Amino acid sequence: MTSVMWFRRDLRAGDNPALLRALEDGPTLPLFVLDPALWGPAGRPRQAYLAASLRSLRRDVPLSVVHGDPVRRVVEAAREVGAESVHLAADYGPYGAQRDQQVADALDDAGISVVRTGSPYAVAPGRITNGSGSPYKVYTPFSKAWAEHGWRDPVGPPKDPDWRHLKETVDLPDPDLPDGLTLPEAGEAAAHQRWQEFLDRIEDYDDDRDKMGVDGTSRMSPHLKWGEIHPRTMLADLAPLRSQGSRTYRKELAWREFYADVLHHRPESAREYLRAEYARMPYADPDSPDSHLQAWQRGRTGFPIVDAGMRQLRATGWMHNRVRMIVASFLVKDLHLEWQHGARHFMRWLVDGDLASNQHGWQWTAGSGTDAAPYFRVFNPTSQGRRFDPPGGYIRQWVEELADPDRVPDPHEPGDDERDLVGYPAAVVDHKAERQEALDRWQSIRD
Repeated sequence: MTSVMWFRRDLRAGDNPALLRALEDGPTLPLFVLDPALWGPAGRPRQAYLAASLRSLRRDVPLSVVHGDPVRRVVEAAREVGAESVHLAADYGPYGAQRDQQVADALDDAGISVVRTGSPYAVAPGRITNGSGSPYKVYTPFSKAWAEHGWRDPVGPPKDPDWRHLKETVDLPDPDLPDGLTLPEAGEAAAHQRWQEFLDRIEDYDDDRDKMGVDGTSRMSPHLKWGEIHPRTMLADLAPLRSQGSRTYRKELAWREFYADVLHHRPESAREYLRAEYARMPYADPDSPDSHLQAWQRGRTGFPIVDAGMRQLRATGWMHNRVRMIVASFLVKDLHLEWQHGARHFMRWLVDGDLASNQHGWQWTAGSGTDAAPYFRVFNPTSQGRRFDPPGGYIRQWVEELADPDRVPDPHEPGDDERDLVGYPAAVVDHKAERQEALDRWQSIRD
């Protein structure tokens, strides 16, 4: 019996239960559909990384790539090879879940079965509920239930697979990257190499993860986004470790799964406020002449740590997690712009742009999400920079104007003369005044 393995966010050969199930059915067509509904809105960094990941996968799996509406293309591919089943890992995102149901309906009409095995998560969204059968709304009880639920052990790569091929496929696209942007290496082998390198220093993770100037984070988010490694594999490697760093990192994986669960139950929260009252707060018009949105996007706000983060994003398709919180707080609470503008910009530039983690990370900072930081917790960008990047190395690396310590002794708070000397802009707002303005606007929806 011939089958199809439809790859999506599982671009790997190892620890891929859906692929093994497909091969158990018999000769298998490995298929990827370039879906215009997903490809079009994705920024060029994510497009380029995806193409590189698909090329890497092709070294292990003879992937047939087609372009178009998956509802039509998956059925056509299955018919061409005479497949009786299409295998996939379930997608729980708002678009993905709807698309999968439409494809399943079309396959059913064609007399072809759909077999869902696994998901991009250690525990599939919707699997964990509280004592009353309702989804968790707060991270801590979710994370405890998640750990108690547990997950399956990783599985090995297929042995002696029998592959099928389509007669006609499309070439993988090769998007032009913005000038100066360099992406990390993509693919399953790169994911495992990066993971092993991180494990060698995971004991320091709890202390180093907030330090912008050191390589203290795992940088695994792009690999997780595209399923080049499964979190189940990582959790298996973490299980025997007893360091505080390994425990903290496991909590970060739980956050990823919590946000996926929240989005699964509240798909509208990808675009709308999870806490509806925050939609009533007065916000600035991003299109007004005095809007500072473009300065924020381009890293020209005059706040060095904010500008460093926004320039790192444009240069690498990634931003340090602590800095993500700082720049998000600045947009929402210093510039008084709605979180959706920042979330949209991140999704355009981030290689690891994951809808659930990105949108709900932004809502956390904006005060409108689950486990939201109290709205009155307004990050002071200058003090945050001094605390987590004391020498200023991160700022000097990404803000070229402030790189020379002889010309700019204090990169966290350069003086007016130093700014003029190196061509660095003045601060677009007064943080103290805008902090109070943010609190006044917040109070307006509480009265």
